[in-house]
Amino acid sequence: MIGHAFMGAAHSQAWRVAPRFFDLPLRPVMSVLAGRDAGRAAAAADRLGWAEAVTDWRSVLERDDVHVVDICTPGDTHAEIAIAALDAGKHVLCEKPMANTVAEAVAMAEAAERAAARGVRAMVGFSYRRVPALGLARDLVARGRLGRIHHVRAQYLQDWIVDPAAPLSWRLDKAKAGSGALGDIGAHIVDATQFILGDTIREVVGTMETFVTERPLATEHSGLSGTASDETGPVTVDDAALFLARFAGGALGSFEATRFANGRKNALRIEVNGSAGSLAFDFEDMNVLQFFDGTEDSAVAGFRRIVVTEPEHPYVGSWWPAGHGLGYEHAFTHQVVDFVRAVAEGTDPAPTFADGLRVQRVLAAVEDSAASGTWHQV
Repeated sequence: MIGHAFMGAAHSQAWRVAPRFFDLPLRPVMSVLAGRDAGRAAAAADRLGWAEAVTDWRSVLERDDVHVVDICTPGDTHAEIAIAALDAGKHVLCEKPMANTVAEAVAMAEAAERAAARGVRAMVGFSYRRVPALGLARDLVARGRLGRIHHVRAQYLQDWIVDPAAPLSWRLDKAKAGSGALGDIGAHIVDATQFILGDTIREVVGTMETFVTERPLATEHSGLSGTASDETGPVTVDDAALFLARFAGGALGSFEATRFANGRKNALRIEVNGSAGSLAFDFEDMNVLQFFDGTEDSAVAGFRRIVVTEPEHPYVGSWWPAGHGLGYEHAFTHQVVDFVRAVAEGTDPAPTFADGLRVQRVLAAVEDSAASGTWHQV
């Protein structure tokens, strides 16, 4: 695993837990963690369950005991690491967004295509599509329970930088992050809606805004928080992004991604309306899917609250008895399960790097539209 901060901890939890709850055809061995600082990397390896730590990520590509490279670094390093790992014959799991630019994503997708011809697999870590309620949502759409899809409403609302004194982190630096709320959390709702619908966004028009243009420099970071210094630096990414979309299948979509929604901690919300029904989801109530069956008698029809913890629901059968809810970390475990099974079966795990490239094209089209004020093709 390359990187060991917020996502590194989430991925490590998944690698540790997956083989203990799921029957996997291959058993992951957590061999080595790579980080820039030797002391911090060693401490992280010990805490997170890795056998050893190194400071040069390139060295792991030469090791015969490393078959998978898991990339948990800022976006500006994804392309270099992923391409080198794939060319070295290592399977790759890469955190989202896949890259910082379309050009980088194209190069990564091409490397993945070359690698696939040699039996080497690559996957992007859009973990929310592994939430059981969203898996059920996809199943309902695929089974035609919503009929023809008319509308998609998607929001990802957080508030962790609403305080102007919150310090700068790499997520607020365009050189490292590529974009702000758009790429950090907007990418998730782009992937999740396309996953649920089994459809792709073909055209967008949007706007972006930076509310706080300068912040204190950070002396240290922990997860999404940090300690501020007396010096300041510029914020070079968007704080909020909103856009409209047209899907290839004819549905209209509205999307909002912001880290300035005071009081909203991790509200990933999706509502889909079709000719025969609707569904709604909010990650802050992640074990529940709301479903409306438009074919029922209108006198008694209404949204049905489905607690998605039954054994027949996606992934749930390997966990706890019905009603015993899952949490944020479980989606990462399911991600590992799907990745390992695909590698063992010799199939491409979804979402592929080609899927990641499609998301990157949507993000780029939104940025272009925000600059021009016009609709842009994806």
